[in-house]
Amino acid sequence: MVEMRVDRDEAFEIAVSILAISLVFTFVEGGLNVQPSTFVFYMIASVITLGSGFVLHELSHKYFAIKYGAKARFKAWPAGLALALGLAVIPQILGWGAIFFIAPGAVYIYSVRGISVKENGVISLAGPAMNWVLAFIFLMLMLVVQPGVIVSTVLYFGFRVNLMLALFNLIPIFPLDGSKVLAWDMKIWLAAVAISFLGLGVPALLGI
Repeated sequence: MVEMRVDRDEAFEIAVSILAISLVFTFVEGGLNVQPSTFVFYMIASVITLGSGFVLHELSHKYFAIKYGAKARFKAWPAGLALALGLAVIPQILGWGAIFFIAPGAVYIYSVRGISVKENGVISLAGPAMNWVLAFIFLMLMLVVQPGVIVSTVLYFGFRVNLMLALFNLIPIFPLDGSKVLAWDMKIWLAAVAISFLGLGVPALLGI
């Protein structure tokens, strides 16, 4: 059994990252003059959908890294958090459109024996795979919730944002997951990209 622990400092950095990306989403979607009630709604919706997708994506990397005998820890990227907030706020102050950008941090892996190309590929694929699972859960919930209500809107966003997170992270540019998955197996990388991309059209096929 894999024993995965999150210490107090790591939990704090995760919480700060969730808060930051939720603020970014709220300012991008609601603007700088967003009403208090709308602000609260966007924050809650973002934590449930974008926040869960981000956290479980990173913890999936950590789980598989530990499974392969490595040490792993999430570290927030303060500069990335500041840049994300700046791009969401400053362009709006200047009268332009907000820019949605998130780079809150990553799981750093340490291994004495080293990590093989295959192991690195599996660890990297675990993040997008978790986003697929979450997207599927949000999709199933959409099927039982009455269309048109606020909850269905949140569920649809959760479905879509998780597939977008998977698709973005599968871009084959270092240090994104896609570069490591591609280095391991091109067929698996292509399949992963196809799942993420084609999955976006599933709600339309189901008529929801």
